[in-house]
Amino acid sequence: MNIILFGPPGAGKGTQADNLVKDFNLYKISTGDLLRKEIKNNTLLGKKIKSVIDKGLLVSDDIINDLMEKALSDKKINNRLIFDGYPRNINQAKQLDLLIKKYNQKISCVLCLNVDKDTIIKRILGRQTCFNCGLIFNEYFKPATSKNHSCDAKFLNKRSDDNEKTVLHRFETYLEKTLPILNFYKELNLLHQINGMGKIHEIYKEIQGIKASLET
Repeated sequence: MNIILFGPPGAGKGTQADNLVKDFNLYKISTGDLLRKEIKNNTLLGKKIKSVIDKGLLVSDDIINDLMEKALSDKKINNRLIFDGYPRNINQAKQLDLLIKKYNQKISCVLCLNVDKDTIIKRILGRQTCFNCGLIFNEYFKPATSKNHSCDAKFLNKRSDDNEKTVLHRFETYLEKTLPILNFYKELNLLHQINGMGKIHEIYKEIQGIKASLET
């Protein structure tokens, strides 16, 4: 079973992907992880990627698609993939469709976690990480207290790019780029819209239900 996960930044895609990986022995594929792996391993492609990034440019669709083909050609994880953050545009979606067919696989379902703009802003702007213990908190939804955090408050910090202007830009860019992709998968009868506003376990239960229905 191959699954594609969509959702705006802060929707909880990573959390739900990790749950599926743990419970069903799947493999999560994200473009960021693949790019970092190639750079770390100092491959020819990794050197090309590093050169592009060092120049402040965006990595091309061709490079991203090459990374995805490499993952899809690995027989050890055949039909056991979760795509997190890919495809990012309609061209990547069409290329993925070709690659899936080339390696005799299929996309089982496309899950879209829908979360409104105000909630996304609170989830991201309220996010705090403890640099001492690594725990993650949120000022709005899960504040650090003496009961759930034993480290000094001075260790709590936020990412430098977690500001409202940046978050809004990322959210609007997601909507602009993703709508054509969702329509593409809707036409293929693969799209499942999920309310991402609920609790993590409630959302995961719905995802499990969709997965189970596809296996019967």
